[in-house]
Amino acid sequence: MIILLGYIVILGLAAQAVIGLAFFVSSVWEREKRATIFGGIQFLSMLGLLILFIYWQAGGFLATPIGTFILIFSFIAAVGGMVACVRRTPPNQRALQGTRGLIVGKVERFDESRHVFARNRALIPGSEPYKTFYRKHPELEGGDAARREKGGPLGHPGTIDRPHDGPNVAATFASLSLCMWLSTLDKVKPQPHPACKGRRIELSPEEASIRIKGFAKSIGAALVGITEINPLWVFSHKGEIFHENWEDWGKPLKADHKYAIVCAEEMDFEMIGSAPHTPTVMESMGAYARGAFIAAQLANFVANLGYSATANQLRYYEELLVPLAVDAGLGEAGRLGYLLTRKYGARVRLSAVTTNLPLAPDKPVDIGVADFCKICKKCAVCCPSKSIPRDDQKEANGTLRWKLNSETCFDYWGKVGTDCNVCMKVCPWSHASTMPHQLIKWLVSRNRISRRLFAVMDDIFYGKRPKARPAPQWAQFKASKLQ
Repeated sequence: MIILLGYIVILGLAAQAVIGLAFFVSSVWEREKRATIFGGIQFLSMLGLLILFIYWQAGGFLATPIGTFILIFSFIAAVGGMVACVRRTPPNQRALQGTRGLIVGKVERFDESRHVFARNRALIPGSEPYKTFYRKHPELEGGDAARREKGGPLGHPGTIDRPHDGPNVAATFASLSLCMWLSTLDKVKPQPHPACKGRRIELSPEEASIRIKGFAKSIGAALVGITEINPLWVFSHKGEIFHENWEDWGKPLKADHKYAIVCAEEMDFEMIGSAPHTPTVMESMGAYARGAFIAAQLANFVANLGYSATANQLRYYEELLVPLAVDAGLGEAGRLGYLLTRKYGARVRLSAVTTNLPLAPDKPVDIGVADFCKICKKCAVCCPSKSIPRDDQKEANGTLRWKLNSETCFDYWGKVGTDCNVCMKVCPWSHASTMPHQLIKWLVSRNRISRRLFAVMDDIFYGKRPKARPAPQWAQFKASKLQ
């Protein structure tokens, strides 16, 4: 019995050593110096214990009274620790209800013209929309005017990387141009191809969903989910104007489709690691461009089936996509205001297609984000503009959530000339999609003790305020210091 127990403990130590080696290799690949050091210490410790127990087993020490005590104690501690960290703790019932579980009061639909992006980009001083908006919201005019005078992201006075940012800015605008080109009304609300016009292909909701998801993934979507649209997440009025269609500004919007197909596009781990420098905004726009490409094709696919469809992407939105993504089961909303997915964390950008094609909705998920974000707070600690709250979720417009200060966040974007993404970079969910990180995310998604343990370990292995990592060589720069 003692011999068998010895072999079990040795196998357990061998498994831990293999995981430790995998984490060490992953840290080297990620170019995380601190994690590489601690990962190496962890691996060598596990390897040392493994060799020691093999030596004790071979020499018969584990059969002595002291050896037996050490063996039994080690076995009980290992099994107890594993059970404590692996067993599923009670689920978050609010998360399993999606956004409906977070509604605690009256929700007013959001007017897109109030969004800081729309105010900065769409309201031209002296225009009628400008006068109309600030007549209703005079408290915003002074701050917005000061922001415009300074210049927005990728505008004057330039980026944090100036004067070496030219190639990265050029690549960023290349991706943005695709989003712009695909945002005209004929592309976001496509008509059927002439070969498909005049017919409707009848599919069961289940078959239609399988085909839609398969097609979306085949053209580049990392994640795809389907939900019935809650009208609360449809903008109340149109506010973003990009093609001089000013007659649409301020136009009331309504939920004229029943379903939303929500896609997530992965953002490259190495590029995001450079945040807040220009490779991160280049990757951000690249992901948005992929989203526009996917949404346009999906909308055309649905139109060719004989159903109405609208593509939602960076330069044309009719809905709030994070709530739709939560309801579509892609993840949960985190403290930083982004969607957190199990596999990619916050390293995703969203696109969607709304339609009246009958589909089979997915269910919301509980992956432990709400609980983990209460414990972690790393994004709030590292936020350069202090725009992310450090306290618990509070009611904001009838929903329980962490309310990002979008005004100060956007002001910082203008200061550095990028879309920052520091919160996305430091989030423990956003680590590379390697085996050890996926194992940790699996544990965190099911167990509260693991959430506390790995939140602390992330600070130890990566630091409480991780520094920017070098970008891939092709996107590297010589950064000037932010004043």
